[in-house]
Amino acid sequence: MIRSQSLSHALFGILLLISTLAARAQSSGVDLEGQDVSLITKFPFRQYYGGVVVIRATLNHYPDTLQFILDTGSAGISLDTMACVRLGIKLTASDRVVRGLGASKVVSFAQNNTLNLPGLKVDSLNFHVNDYELISQVYGLQIDGIIGYSFLSRYIVTVNYDNEEIGVYAKGKVRYPRGGHLLKPSISNIPIVAAPLRNGKQTLDQRYYFDTGAGMCLLLCNQFVQDSSILVKKKNKVIQTEAQGLGGKMTMSITTMQEFRIGPYAFRNVPTYLFDDITNITSYPSLAGMIGNDLLRRFNLIINYEKKEIYLYPNTHYRDQFDYSYTGLIMYLIDGRVEITDVIKASPAEKAGLRKGDILVAVNNNFSSSLQVYRELLKNVGSRPTLLVMRDKELLIKRIVVKSIL
Repeated sequence: MIRSQSLSHALFGILLLISTLAARAQSSGVDLEGQDVSLITKFPFRQYYGGVVVIRATLNHYPDTLQFILDTGSAGISLDTMACVRLGIKLTASDRVVRGLGASKVVSFAQNNTLNLPGLKVDSLNFHVNDYELISQVYGLQIDGIIGYSFLSRYIVTVNYDNEEIGVYAKGKVRYPRGGHLLKPSISNIPIVAAPLRNGKQTLDQRYYFDTGAGMCLLLCNQFVQDSSILVKKKNKVIQTEAQGLGGKMTMSITTMQEFRIGPYAFRNVPTYLFDDITNITSYPSLAGMIGNDLLRRFNLIINYEKKEIYLYPNTHYRDQFDYSYTGLIMYLIDGRVEITDVIKASPAEKAGLRKGDILVAVNNNFSSSLQVYRELLKNVGSRPTLLVMRDKELLIKRIVVKSIL
């Protein structure tokens, strides 16, 4: 009896130790408490399509809760035009030009505003104003703004994708924990990191934007792709698709790259978008493209702009499988309904008889009208999901084959 009790206690102790170590492993790499930097606040976030981080906050004295994307690819901070109209925020005209994928535009500013995050007020912020209706439709939720350099440059910010938690610390001396890797990017509003890309017999060292606001793994400009001849004929399947940028919808292609490295971390068969950089945001040959958050979310991050440092710590998503699915369906959430806004030519969607303008009512008997849920249900390569669509007030059943970009 005594032996049995001792064994039970021993097993309990082992289980407790394992769970404690697991909890430490999950939270370590981003927890800076007990160091020479003081914690200001911690608050939750949610992840959406492509791993994009969405934070809830308020502005000035307004009670309305707004939703912002945390974006290292933003050189400032911005608000949606309709959010400004809804709140009655005064705008100031400017000659400032903001460049993004597919377009450049002159923007107005909402000057000297205060962003109220849980446990933190960030004052004296000048928001440039842009239209984010299309981004809201892409993610299936209202996006009221983007938080970038204007916020990130004031603090040390940790992003824990395991716990879905942001930590904000006062600037100070940081001792980065073991088990991760310290990047030393060049930072002029947006971090730029060097990384090797291997495809076929070529390995090319290039520079990329470090962009948590991009819901993809890797984006390369076509000028770089053509000049480097990085694509291997007969091996690289290149498929037409669509993505969204500052100028709205734009045609892109998607393929895979054999290997991409960030520091010592190597990823194989990385889904990669190819685009025409008509606004020269990469200033090619200065940069080849950008690293997006579907890759970066596999690390917990410590973002330390003052020291020009970003610390990567592999998290529980590190070995998540990439999404190789391809249907050719372009879907947005418009007026509360999931609408098929485009069907790529010769794609599985076109072959299934789906059309632009169809309303997606259900996928495999799921009637949630959740864009995120429907996308997840259409990601299983090789499956044949059943789609219920509304067309001209008539319900139609369509079965689509989910193909692979590999």
